[in-house]
Amino acid sequence: MKYDRTVIAYHGCDASVAEELLSGAPFKPSQNDYDWLGTGIYFWEYGRDRALRFAMEQQKRGKVQEPAVVGAILQLGKCFDLMDTRFTSELPTAFDLFWQHCEREGTPLPRNEGNDSDKKLRRLDCAVLNFWFEYLEQEAAIVYDSVRCAFIEGEPVYDGSGIRKETHVQIAIRNPACILGLFSPR
Repeated sequence: MKYDRTVIAYHGCDASVAEELLSGAPFKPSQNDYDWLGTGIYFWEYGRDRALRFAMEQQKRGKVQEPAVVGAILQLGKCFDLMDTRFTSELPTAFDLFWQHCEREGTPLPRNEGNDSDKKLRRLDCAVLNFWFEYLEQEAAIVYDSVRCAFIEGEPVYDGSGIRKETHVQIAIRNPACILGLFSPR
């Protein structure tokens, strides 16, 4: 299923990186073992403020000197959209195959970890998704261009609310050709 959806999205980064990207330098895919959606170039769908907050959080960690945001026009291509049950229904199989792989290899199963209920170090999710995409490519010649998911994150906006302060839709672009254009947001 081709997912011909085009979205506006935002990438939080250092101002020097933003300048390089806007000048034509390629993105460097994130390959951290805790990336929520596996390997990819990360964007917040229609989330300029959330992208800037991410860059500001990275500044506090010493990874960014001057927080900045790059806007992008993304065509999601063949998207593994985790807001569609067609795709979430594949994840139990992906997990079972990954678990069997870890057992055969004698490696421990990664765990999602963190200081709060959000478990922001998504090592298990990252490993399962990366394993699944590799498996699909090798076994079925299926290659996904992007991954998309909503994350209910942060504290409630008020006492008793089910709405969270940092809820967002995140996109990981696996195929850089899906990035149709970049812009500097106002």
